[in-house]
Amino acid sequence: MQALYQWDLAGASLSNIEAEFLTDNDMSKVDTEYFRDILRGVPRELDDLDEKLAPCLSRNMQEVTPVERAILRLGAYELLHRIDVPYRVVINESVELSKKFGANESHKFINGALDKLAQAVRVVEIKK
Repeated sequence: MQALYQWDLAGASLSNIEAEFLTDNDMSKVDTEYFRDILRGVPRELDDLDEKLAPCLSRNMQEVTPVERAILRLGAYELLHRIDVPYRVVINESVELSKKFGANESHKFINGALDKLAQAVRVVEIKK
């Protein structure tokens, strides 16, 4: 989430962000392949992610705070492209990130938006 936030706000190159995170952070407990997939995948799929999120939001994506935007895009990418991660885990982790880094009550916004998206894109999983 922090790397996506940095990419969105600073417009730094993905290679530089990746190198910075791998160098400056303890990545011993991080799945670096997953990290790279998210870091590369969200910008690559940005238009599609924002398009799929739009009907789930109560406001325009550009009106969403940068932290919430990063969390929403991360969650949307996982819901759409990481079927190996259960939708409840995606939503829960996104809510926890918003509680830690977002504004007060942003977790409710994140939860509602990603739950709507999950209802649309994880129909088979949800019906189980």
